[in-house]
Amino acid sequence: MPTTDEIKTRIEQALPDSTVEVEDWTGGGDHFRAVVTSPAFAGLSRIQQHRLVYDVFGAEIGGPIHALALTTRAPETKP
Repeated sequence: MPTTDEIKTRIEQALPDSTVEVEDWTGGGDHFRAVVTSPAFAGLSRIQQHRLVYDVFGAEIGGPIHALALTTRAPETKP
């Protein structure tokens, strides 16, 4: 089963310049919650943002990673 650190690292590698926080939601090692801030999300719908993250794990979602709850956002730009 993947650890929170492994999940964090994989997302950061797939989405460079991202900030990722991952929490083991239930303590059982298969339900996770992640907050991902990435410039890759700029201009994308929430569904498209989530797909980018879920694509990192493919078939692991619903398997070793039973659940991955996501909060995604693009970084704020300052004028």
